[in-house]
Amino acid sequence: MKNFQVKAKIISQTNVKSNYWHCELDAPQVAKNALPGQFINIRVSDNFDPLLRRPISIHGVSGTKVKIFYEVVGKATEILAQRKKGELLDIIGPLGNGFDLGKPKTENRKPILVAGGMGVAPLMFLVENLKKSSFQILIGARTKSGLLCVSDFKKLGGDVKIATDDGSAGFKGRVSELLEQQLSAMNHELATIYACGPKPMLKAVADISNERGLSAQLSLEEHMSCGIGACLGCVVKTKDGLKRVCKEGPVFLAKDLAW
Repeated sequence: MKNFQVKAKIISQTNVKSNYWHCELDAPQVAKNALPGQFINIRVSDNFDPLLRRPISIHGVSGTKVKIFYEVVGKATEILAQRKKGELLDIIGPLGNGFDLGKPKTENRKPILVAGGMGVAPLMFLVENLKKSSFQILIGARTKSGLLCVSDFKKLGGDVKIATDDGSAGFKGRVSELLEQQLSAMNHELATIYACGPKPMLKAVADISNERGLSAQLSLEEHMSCGIGACLGCVVKTKDGLKRVCKEGPVFLAKDLAW
């Protein structure tokens, strides 16, 4: 996998809502080589505080532009949100092992995407590359105000269903419970699952897919120090031993993970 360290110009920086931001970077080499599920590692400041880069999923690619969608959750992302159009960001990417669109053979399978919270970020880029006339995406959040990218997925032609823990919108309950409901209502053998979100959600999706014998690819979210596989700070347990989320992941087959 090729990756590059480049100075990427900020083309746009938009506050979507609350603490959520959409940013477009001019990074031709990264854009040309990026695959769904991969990420970039961003140095948010020219100073040494914060010292470490921040890994952020690739939300989309358009020509030479790399799109990211992120939430301000700490000092680093707060600094990132303050960076202006025209400024340069030092980024490394594309990094990681993304979704395998050839696994399984999906000619007759309906893609079902499952997103919890910020899990929508890499799934948008995935949809753009599925080349399917129809797909279903289940988007979950604690409350209606926490739902993200619903209209964006609808614009791409998706059958969008939502779940909220408190029932303020859509299905009342967890998005994994909505997945079970949807699979029970269809010939689930014709489904293939892609998911990203918090670890408890991903474990539930893995259990559901494994019980039904379905292929499921899960994009894990872990804290990373180096982002290039050197520090071993983001390892997860698999049935084949410890694996690095930044290198062997972030996308893993559900059947390979040892929770």
